[in-house]
Amino acid sequence: MKRIRVSAFEEILKKDGLLVYKTAGRSMLPMLREDRDLVTIVPAPERLRRGDVALFRMDGIYVLHRVIGAGDGFYVTRGDNNHTCETVPAGDVIGVGFKRNGKEYGAKDPRYRLYAFLRTGLFPLRLFVFRCKRRLARLARRAGLLPLYQKTKNAFRKKKTGEKP
Repeated sequence: MKRIRVSAFEEILKKDGLLVYKTAGRSMLPMLREDRDLVTIVPAPERLRRGDVALFRMDGIYVLHRVIGAGDGFYVTRGDNNHTCETVPAGDVIGVGFKRNGKEYGAKDPRYRLYAFLRTGLFPLRLFVFRCKRRLARLARRAGLLPLYQKTKNAFRKKKTGEKP
């Protein structure tokens, strides 16, 4: 992934009032796809709402994640495809909201609010399924069944893509 100078996005937002860039990373799947979607960010308002997608600085890089909670001077965020949360100081948030490929998604759009609710509200269930899959894989590996599982998985993948097994 190409590293961008930390102040570059802030300078563009301050100068133009708008930032358009191509996404990198898979933390916001399925909403945003890496190297496919262009997102448009506007400067952050005074206070973010739960479900907003915020652009913030973290450890020298920019991160675009969904706000799932707020406290006094900080936000709790998580990527739609992640299982861990980050605590972000409010001063590190530089932009919010986005358009993906020209279509606007905002906290007022009922379809977007439903999507955001399902992604954040069903998180405990998604985490439970993730942990069960990980435990089953660990048990299969210990029992010596994982190589058989991998062969079956690879054969299915080759059949799906048309390769010869």
